[in-house]
Amino acid sequence: MEERTLLALMVFSSLVVVAETFAQKHAIEIYSLHVDCKVTSRFAHTIITSKIVNRANESREATFEVELPKTAFITNFSMSIDGKVYPGIIKEKASAQKEYDTAVSHGQSAGLIKITGRKLEQFHVSVSIAAASKVTFELMYEELLKRQLGKFELLIKVRPKQLVKHFQIDVHIFEPQGIRFLETDSTFMTNELTEALTKVQNETKAHILFKPTVDQQKINPELDETLLNGDFVVRYDVKRGATAGDIQIVNGYFVHYFAPREMPVFPKNVIFVIDRSGSMAGRKIEQTRDALLKILQDLRPEDHFSFITFSSKVAEWKSSLLQATAENVASAAGFVQTLSASGGTDINRALLTAVSVLDKAERLPERSVSMIILLTDGQPTSGENNVEVIQENIQEAVDGKYALFCLGFGFDVSYKFLEKMALSNGGIARRIYENADAALQLQGFYQEVATPILMRIEMQYPENAVEGLTKNNFKLFFEGSEIIVSGKISNELDLLPVEIKAQSHASDLTLKEEANVKEKEQVFQNQSYIFGNFIERLWAYLTIQQLLEKSISAQEEDQKALEAQALELSLRYSFVTPLTSMVVTKPAGQQQAELANKPTEADNEKPSTFLVGDAYRMRSGSPPGRWRSEPQSGSNKKLLSVVARLRDTTRAQPLANEYPQLLLQLPRQNETICLNTDGKAQPSVHLLSDPEQGLTVTGKPGDRTNHFVQFEITYVNPPTRIHISTDEIVLSHNNKSTRLPWTESATSTIQGLRVSVEKERSVTASLPDTVTVKISFVKFPDDFLGLYFLSTDRFSDKASGVLGQFYSKAQFENNSNINQRADERLLSVSGSEHKVIRQYKKDYRLESAGDPVSCWSLDLTP
Repeated sequence: MEERTLLALMVFSSLVVVAETFAQKHAIEIYSLHVDCKVTSRFAHTIITSKIVNRANESREATFEVELPKTAFITNFSMSIDGKVYPGIIKEKASAQKEYDTAVSHGQSAGLIKITGRKLEQFHVSVSIAAASKVTFELMYEELLKRQLGKFELLIKVRPKQLVKHFQIDVHIFEPQGIRFLETDSTFMTNELTEALTKVQNETKAHILFKPTVDQQKINPELDETLLNGDFVVRYDVKRGATAGDIQIVNGYFVHYFAPREMPVFPKNVIFVIDRSGSMAGRKIEQTRDALLKILQDLRPEDHFSFITFSSKVAEWKSSLLQATAENVASAAGFVQTLSASGGTDINRALLTAVSVLDKAERLPERSVSMIILLTDGQPTSGENNVEVIQENIQEAVDGKYALFCLGFGFDVSYKFLEKMALSNGGIARRIYENADAALQLQGFYQEVATPILMRIEMQYPENAVEGLTKNNFKLFFEGSEIIVSGKISNELDLLPVEIKAQSHASDLTLKEEANVKEKEQVFQNQSYIFGNFIERLWAYLTIQQLLEKSISAQEEDQKALEAQALELSLRYSFVTPLTSMVVTKPAGQQQAELANKPTEADNEKPSTFLVGDAYRMRSGSPPGRWRSEPQSGSNKKLLSVVARLRDTTRAQPLANEYPQLLLQLPRQNETICLNTDGKAQPSVHLLSDPEQGLTVTGKPGDRTNHFVQFEITYVNPPTRIHISTDEIVLSHNNKSTRLPWTESATSTIQGLRVSVEKERSVTASLPDTVTVKISFVKFPDDFLGLYFLSTDRFSDKASGVLGQFYSKAQFENNSNINQRADERLLSVSGSEHKVIRQYKKDYRLESAGDPVSCWSLDLTP
């Protein structure tokens, strides 16, 4: 009887624990989430409203986390707690920082906005709310949709992280030109969720509604886990009639869209300038080869092309441009397949060689477009390495004759350097992300610039009747894109005339159009869901974007004037831009203010050791990793130039214990873990096994250091073992062994398994459709090895081991204690909870040693 009673008590106790765990997990409930997007003539106005209730019997932290397009400007944010509204206030950046520093005496917290991918940035804010209290978060942002490859794309990131009782996405589209096609796409859609999606469309309007019930949101009926995790995308294009485009007018502001179609394509003269330095070894050079082979197939017979590859030395594939005949393309494909990586990075001489080849080219089509496409993953380390000198050299050589497009592969490039060089020479810059689809990114970029159909385009309007005109002269127009010009009609006009002059492949063009102002204004009357003076806001958005872009390549005085104009417009129209900040206030008793600063693509890389006339110094009182640029005197600039030239051979030597033993990125959570294991007592630490990947990794810490000095990687297919130590790399297959020293770059391939050694820096093991394993060699008085993985989304849920469990069974818990510090969290791993602490560590994954990474630190016993 006592045993039964005890058993009953145990069962009851376990049920209580499960119930309490369930209640804690859902204590902060999002009971309503509404995304309301109105697109009027390409200009999108989005409001995201999240309503949250604290169902616990104590205070809890409520979090609002939204991912929005990088191209968008936030215009408003507010929190409403128990009827009291806490608004976000947009101010000039320096003024906002000063206010913030005054309000927050205990130092900086992380910014509210950070870049999270190639298209998105994340807005994140948390606030403590009392038991049974409610909070409503509202975020508003605007963006001008850009036409690429013949369509506009509206991207909405869906990631509520829990089931939501009232979940709804509304997208209203109004295009006076008419909607030519409309489609929706999603990365998480199932048959059940498809039933929650409705689409209503007529000639000029469309309404897309996605409203899944709680049951439809579930992964399966037994689990309270949500399917809603991914991208919700709307794509469309408009009808086009008049050859001179379409003009729309509201309240004295006009926008002119121009995208001619069915025009002959200019022949291209294109030189691909490809970085093959040591840092490109492994997957990067593989993906570059794959992309170039596809691009070669897309060349038109009338195109001319060539390749220049560079490391410390510059090599020309051919001494002149070749026509894209089948024979020449096949020859080029053979050359591309031989590309390998080693050596330094001489960007200056490579680009000057490319310009010289174009200058000397003969027998090219009379009307053709010449362009240079540069792909690099690093900073100049050979030859001329002062970026200001390189920029001047290239601009002087190009002299407006050709377009230069700069592609930066990964995060070891100085994007600011590439962007300024491209914009100064009639092109654009683009970052290529080191993901599985990098080859597709490269091909996608080429497709955007592969079909030039107009050049030297001038959009002319009456000077005495239009003011505040945005950019109206364009070097090139590519098929599938769109030219947009906006301005303010200053006089009482009945008709707004426009004249377009351009060169096509066949002839010089002059196109004329007149817009009846009153008729055009009437189009937008009585449209209940049109937001405010949308063309005026579109004009302000476009003007700010173009002023900021122009300032990148401007001289210092002009740059200040351009930024001043952009700042004035940003404040007038309440846009969070790189020149403004939003101060977010909170209730008393909590951190009184936080800052929302808009990051740029140039911010989306590690703190730079790359000197561009300024010294980058650690800001006093800031945590590691927060940097500011301080202008230097002329004598200091000379010194810095010398330092820049020495940076590849002379690096700061941080203490080894500043590095974590292991670094990993949690999949789908955008969080980094710094992991330390006590593995000294064991001859080998089982780090990872994944039977579906056919991959096992073990490691051994050193005798004099807690860092790893040996790793062993074992593949099932092909049956291969890779032993990596600080002395050498040994590949074993079919009872045969191959030794690869660290003292030189080399590559070995075994039945598709590619092992690449980058001299004294790293070794990479890659196999198609399999996680890539990378090991950095960190040289100190006590050398050690740093392990990490790429393409971790390929791990299965069967992954195990000290590291493997994090890829399959790790999840951050909601803070259960409101008094818990902001730099502490609970991490659940394989059913066990661990307290983790936010710290800054050295990042052995980066090319330049010594750069800090913000991570959650955890000690674990294998």
